[in-house]
Amino acid sequence: MSFDTKALKNRIKSVDSTLHLTKAMGLVASSKIRKANINMAAAGEYRGSIENVVSLLAGSRECAKSPFLREISGDKIRLLVIAGDRGLAGGYNVNVFRFLRQFPNADILPIGKRACERYGEGFLSSEKFSLSDASNLSKKLCEEFLNNEFDRLGIVYTHYVSMMTQTPDIKWILPIMRTKSSGIGTVFEPDEVTVLNFAVPEYVSGVIMDCVRESFASEVAARRMAMDSAGKNARQIISDLQIKYNRARQGAITQEITEIVAGSGEQ
Repeated sequence: MSFDTKALKNRIKSVDSTLHLTKAMGLVASSKIRKANINMAAAGEYRGSIENVVSLLAGSRECAKSPFLREISGDKIRLLVIAGDRGLAGGYNVNVFRFLRQFPNADILPIGKRACERYGEGFLSSEKFSLSDASNLSKKLCEEFLNNEFDRLGIVYTHYVSMMTQTPDIKWILPIMRTKSSGIGTVFEPDEVTVLNFAVPEYVSGVIMDCVRESFASEVAARRMAMDSAGKNARQIISDLQIKYNRARQGAITQEITEIVAGSGEQ
């Protein structure tokens, strides 16, 4: 067997090994998709409920006195940045970091291993980020906001459009935007401001959890699609290499026969 056929055979084995790896990672991603979508839906439902309460309160005249509804008076921005714990998810992580270039002067608090590696200490896992983590983080951020340590709080996350499409986006949390009053007849005890100030940390916690779970569902979907694409490419490469290998092997056999025939003719 010639050097060319040996090299092609080794190359086929190498690509086949990569194919098995991408297939395994694709199966792992597939097994996580259903649970990730269920968690995303549950978090979205909770966020929607608490968001309705805060929106209702934000339309109250009394709540205009709340420090959470203050006007934006400075340019100090703090951003929670959610990225993945692992790579091999297509452009998932890269797209988040590229989107973040719009805010070069923002103070970054990362969630997810890839974000922590890029921006420093934070929450190392987006997959294992818990409601307790969200609650503790929310209380800390609300206290810092009330102490004027930043003027605006937002979350850079990945919006789950479909299995095929996930897009980076930003959701602004603090300060709470004033709304038109639509709560005629609604009575809050002891008063609107007290209820709002109590509800805001829960609201911030709910939004953080919702964005983390939506980002994780997007990461899993992106990894599944990336592994499917890589698997198709690997199979195509193997097919092309197999054709070249068969041609090279056939050429080597033909050459050997030619040499044998030529040698017997000389005798």
